[in-house]
Formats: sequence, structure tokens, C-alpha cells
Amino acid sequence: MKRTFTALAFSALLTSTAIAQDVTLTLWTESATGAEATFAGEFSEMDNGITIEVREIRFDDIVTETLRAFATRTNPDIISIDNPDHAAFAARGAFLDLTDLAAGSDQIDMDNYFPGPRSSFTWDGGVYGIPRASNTIALYYNKDLFEAAGLDPDSPPTTWDELYEAASALTDPDNDVYGIAFSAKASEEGTFQFLPWLQMTGGSFEQVNGDGAADALAFWKTLLDEGLTSPDTLTRGQWDSTGTFNGGNAAMVISGPWELNRMASDAQFEWGVTLLPVREEGGPRASALGDFNLAIFDNTEHPDEAFAFLEYFDSQMDRLWPEFTRMPPRPDVSLAPTGDARIDEAAGVFTEQLQYAANRGPHPEWPRISRAIQDAIQSSLTGQKEPQEALDDAQAVIDGILN
Repeated sequence: MKRTFTALAFSALLTSTAIAQDVTLTLWTESATGAEATFAGEFSEMDNGITIEVREIRFDDIVTETLRAFATRTNPDIISIDNPDHAAFAARGAFLDLTDLAAGSDQIDMDNYFPGPRSSFTWDGGVYGIPRASNTIALYYNKDLFEAAGLDPDSPPTTWDELYEAASALTDPDNDVYGIAFSAKASEEGTFQFLPWLQMTGGSFEQVNGDGAADALAFWKTLLDEGLTSPDTLTRGQWDSTGTFNGGNAAMVISGPWELNRMASDAQFEWGVTLLPVREEGGPRASALGDFNLAIFDNTEHPDEAFAFLEYFDSQMDRLWPEFTRMPPRPDVSLAPTGDARIDEAAGVFTEQLQYAANRGPHPEWPRISRAIQDAIQSSLTGQKEPQEALDDAQAVIDGILN
């Protein structure tokens, strides 16, 4: 069994091993307050001769910024990157192959990770990172608004039809309340939120126009056309969608566990979380597998020191849930109680939802595949194409990439 390091024990381990002193590493991440930034600060304060400088980059910019930096060899030593983008860098030789380092590690055990996260950072038989965490999406709902609309707050919608009926009953234009909020933005967030609906029809990222697939896109279009969700669903991300819910302007929202702390502090009403509704009673469940991976760039001058940080990060995974509401990517790490009953109850829902979460890819051309899906969503929801036509066009692009 791999041992778990305390900060003190880890510091002692580092100072007893043959690594360089007075080394400065750089880490890029989409959140300067997230787990990797927090742990990087702790790691830098140890008596190990290693300092990690953290740079925050907007989620929508991190891939393009990193590609530009790698092309000019101005990239960081370590990157926190959305897991579907990992394969694109690994396949191009940008990330360091950690297979041998991992095999010799007393902390990191590749067999310890859930299969989904593990597949996202492996490529062509090699190991090119570790998972930061895992997440997925479920349905949050405002219990107070349910009661006010005559709906049972203990019986949230379980099927698409029930979700439509609830959204219709909960929409209140006079009070600026929409039935549901979600993100259909032309970015990875839109793809992330749409794929579960596609998967519930039997589709996948490789087959987006199969039998029934258009029903998923048509369902989203109905919610938008009938004013059950806000027009800016087309342009806002998950953060803003959840903010609409927290502000009382949406009765339901599709979002993930990363929002729980903000919801607990901002939402001035009783709320709950339930599994994503299925297409029809007894139908297959689905959800998206999200969160970021940590990788080391192949051209780093300090691979051992950078890997030592990855080991430290892995040793602190029992803190991911109670401190950051991030789900550990390892089945041996339990979700410790947070002290907030609502968050702890939600933990069980997200744990169950994670069982149905599917990877986006992995594929080195994932950004192009995702763009085809985003274009289908946008062209259909804006009325430029019928759902089936939009998905047929996306499939033609995807076939060209896969074949």
C-alpha cells in the first residue's frame, strides 16, 4: 500500500533525497484559489529548496495560451489542464512521460485512480500526468420555489418530461424567474453539459447523429424557445448559470460539485441536488466526467522537483472534498464530512452520478471534435438548422477527424 504523507513527513523526505536546491518552478492553472494553487503554496513553504510560482489563466484561454507558450518554449514547468485537452498535448510530445517516475514512486499508484480519470492522462501506453480531481454534473433545485409553485420539493423531476413540466410550472416572467439554467455556450462548457443528454439517447462523441440523438438537442431548443431558460444560455458559462440560480432567478440549474461552497454561502433559500433526469423512466443514465489533470512539460529543467510536487498533491487528496468540494479521483479516498448537512447530502448524489460519467475522448483532436458539437448546438438553438441537420453536419466533421 502506498503511504500518505503529512506535510512534515513529506518535507523530511524531500530534504533527504537528491534533488536540486533553490529551484523555482512555474505552475499555470485556471484557479489561483484551487487545490493545486493552495498545495503549491504549502509545498513552497516546506524546507525543500523548491518554490512554485502560480499563474492564473482564464478557463477559456488556458489551451490557446499554453499552445502559444509551448511553441515559443515559454511554457510553465507544470500545467493544470482540462482532462479532455490532455491527449492533444501528450500526443504531440509536449508533456513529460512519467511512466518510470510513477513506477518508482512510494506515493503515486496509477492503479489507484478511477478508470475514467486514468484514461484521460495516459496515451500510447505512457503516463503523462495525474488527475487533479473528478467531477460531474447533476440537477440543483430551489425547494422554496417548488413549494410556491405547488410542486413537491421532495420529488424533483426524474425524466425529461417531468423536467419540462417542472420548468414550465416554475417559470415566472413577472418575477424574472426562469424554470431552469444551464450552459449552451460555444465552448468546452457547452459540450460538457450537452453530452450527457446525447448519451441518454445512446449517442457518444463518436456518434452524435444516431437514432434519437436529435431529440436531445430538440429538448434543449424547446426549453429555450418557450422561455423556460434565459436567452443568454447561449453565451454564459456554468459559473454564471449557477449564479442565476443562487440569485433566485432560476428554479433549477445543471451544475457540478465545485459550486457547493458558493451555493451554501450565497443561496438564500432551501436547495437540493438530484440525479440528471433520464430520457424516460427506466432509461439509461449518463453524465459528463470533468475536472483537470496535472502534467509536467517535457522541456522542464527540473523534472524530479516537478514530480515531487505531483507526489505531494496526490498525498493530500483526502482534503479535496472537505476543503474544495472536489471529488477525489481515487476510490480509496472517502468524502469526509464538511460540517454542512446540505453539502454532505449532495456528496452522495454526486458520488452516484459519477458512476454514469463518461470521458470526453480521450483523443488528440478533441478540441476539433468538441467544436463540431458546439457548432451543432449553436446552429440549432439559434434556429439556423434543424437539430438533425445540425448533428448530421457535426457527424461529417467528426468522421473526417476519426477516420
